[in-house]
Amino acid sequence: MKKLIALILVLCMMACLFAGCGTKYTGGDTLVVGYQNFSQKFSPFFSTTAYDQDVWAMCSLSLLGTDREGNVVMKGIKGEKIPYNGTEYTYYGIADCEIVENADGTVSYNFTMRDDVKFSDGEKMTIDDAIFSMYVLCDPTYDGSSTLYAQPIIGMDEYRAGMESVSSLILSADRDASSEYYTDELRDAYWAAIDAAGEDFVGGILSYCEPYGATTVAEAMGMWGFDVPEDATAADCWAAVLEAYDGDVVTANSVEAGDVDLFDAVAEKLGDKAGEYDKGVITGDTADHIEGIKKTGEYSMTITMSEFDATAIYNVGTVVAPLHYYGDKAAYDYDNNKFGFTKGDLSGVRAKTTQPLGAGPYKFVSYQNGIVTFEKNPNYYLGEPKITNILFKETAQGDMLTGIVSGTFDIADPSFSNDTVDSIKGYNSNGELDGDVLTTENVDNLGYGYIGINADTVLVGGDKGSEESKALRKAFATLFAVHRDTVIKSYYGDRASVINYPISNTSWAAPKPADEGYKIAYSTDVDGNPIYTADMTEEQKYDAALQAAIGFFKKAGYTWDEASGKFTAAPKGAEMAYEVIIPADGIGDHPAYGILTAAKDELASIGITLEINDPSDSNILWDKLDAGTQNMWAAAWGAAVDPDMYQVYHSSNIVGLGGTDSNHYHIADDNLDRMILEARTSADHAFRKSTYKECLETILDWAVEIPTYQRQNAVIFSTARVNIDTLTPDITTFWTWMNDLEKLEMH
Repeated sequence: MKKLIALILVLCMMACLFAGCGTKYTGGDTLVVGYQNFSQKFSPFFSTTAYDQDVWAMCSLSLLGTDREGNVVMKGIKGEKIPYNGTEYTYYGIADCEIVENADGTVSYNFTMRDDVKFSDGEKMTIDDAIFSMYVLCDPTYDGSSTLYAQPIIGMDEYRAGMESVSSLILSADRDASSEYYTDELRDAYWAAIDAAGEDFVGGILSYCEPYGATTVAEAMGMWGFDVPEDATAADCWAAVLEAYDGDVVTANSVEAGDVDLFDAVAEKLGDKAGEYDKGVITGDTADHIEGIKKTGEYSMTITMSEFDATAIYNVGTVVAPLHYYGDKAAYDYDNNKFGFTKGDLSGVRAKTTQPLGAGPYKFVSYQNGIVTFEKNPNYYLGEPKITNILFKETAQGDMLTGIVSGTFDIADPSFSNDTVDSIKGYNSNGELDGDVLTTENVDNLGYGYIGINADTVLVGGDKGSEESKALRKAFATLFAVHRDTVIKSYYGDRASVINYPISNTSWAAPKPADEGYKIAYSTDVDGNPIYTADMTEEQKYDAALQAAIGFFKKAGYTWDEASGKFTAAPKGAEMAYEVIIPADGIGDHPAYGILTAAKDELASIGITLEINDPSDSNILWDKLDAGTQNMWAAAWGAAVDPDMYQVYHSSNIVGLGGTDSNHYHIADDNLDRMILEARTSADHAFRKSTYKECLETILDWAVEIPTYQRQNAVIFSTARVNIDTLTPDITTFWTWMNDLEKLEMH
């Protein structure tokens, strides 16, 4: 399932123990790891899924790493000794960091790097590579998932102000308007590409509607709510979309996209010229450098912030990407405020998205036929890895375990369901999870499963924050929530538990059942009264939840027919049918699938349709999330040690607004935004936990997320082919099998 880039997960891999030594290794040459589908965004700057992230992380290093409990290792150069579970481990990294609170209230992060680190192509790493990487992440046109630019670094606002991308300027002006910022020819070419892509866009609506009986684009548009003639062409249908949205193609794409995102199609139409529209142009006053980022030596730098920010230490320890590869050394002149690329033009960085290069233990070779190939990096600073090649091979979740047994894979992470556990025990002659065939490593997942609801597409009357819109979403959320206990227990057994707040239970900020004010998610009715009593059976709970859902639908404005006991009409802006997408491999293999099927039947009994879309290709979901067009979906979040909520819930990060595009719920609440930022300003865990509790309750009140389960992760190894004795010891949520990768051997 898709996960946001959580920097801490990257740091976990990059922090390593002392370098191995001993006899020359002569074991197997290729290790094969089972993976789900990649999106080929193998970039430390622009990757969007955990699987893509793992690809570039194999090849890269970050300034700072973490230990087995997720704490940042501040003294990596000579190694920092930190105990865990009764054993003292030494952690190495490529830099040291000293935090200084200055007399004027500012805070400085003083970095010193090792002077002996090389990238896999032999080029030496210096502080210039780190500075280049930071300027990419802080560029006004940067649209990846990093939020380094959101830190209170002195001069950041001045650097990012006064510049916008060409495409955003064209789209914000009248279609035939001239501008000092772009030529008429550039404008006309862009709109021509939009119109051409528009025909693909309506074709995407057709392909989406074909399973429901549409045979022509006109029929599909009719199902989509557009009144077009029976003989309407794709161009006619696109014209109808433009007319309906008064030429606002951004909103049209956000609301109406089927299987094709308009702007992905535009980029394809523009081809090599697409980069011209990503470039930024100066529209006002803008600084030529970030005052708070200062080079202090060939291997040292200082980052100064205007105030303390609890999340800063996880953001400033960023990846160090090679300037000579992702940027242009000729364009780097620190003293003259040139940082390896032209400000506002990241085209050179974007061009390397599918071909990562760095200083990690392995170097990227290729991605072909669903297989990522790596070969060991002889320049790795902790020593040349023992295994020559590693392959990440795409496969379905259901084939991972059998693939290890058959020899297709050596390592995989299948869903840790009851069936998986039974199968593992069956393969091992001792009937245990660790045996002669398979070895299992399981830890609490740094993240959680959820069902999401898009506030921009599931609403009443166009106001997503109204009480009626919240009631509509609570109707669905109540029915989803009541089935969590039974379904999750059936799927995972004791290897997962139901959670009631949208935060991983591994976080110190997660509310606990013993805490004052702790509540079961979506357990009150439209009047705020408890839905359930302690003596209810499961069936009685289901009936009570259905009655509560009826109450919420009525509050939302749905028309109720007493005679039939069903709803017969939706209020303006709402629908009688909604779609939920669940990436269950097309066969229902997902922990939330039973929740959705049960709710579907109950909703049908009161006249509401829930359409379950279970695509065999999970990219169908990710594409919809990226376009912001989904109604509801099931997925899981990856988390970080720090519970900062800015990236996922702050309104500036709603898809399409130019932020991180990580707010897939489209929640926009001024009070929530304020609390998220306030929580960043303190190191007091008690204050932060209390503030985050209010944030979590606000999210639940919006009913855009139904927290579902906290599970355990399981990575399965072939006991026969992987030398388990060389696996990093004491694997934790924050310290994975990929750590100490240079020491891993095969039989």
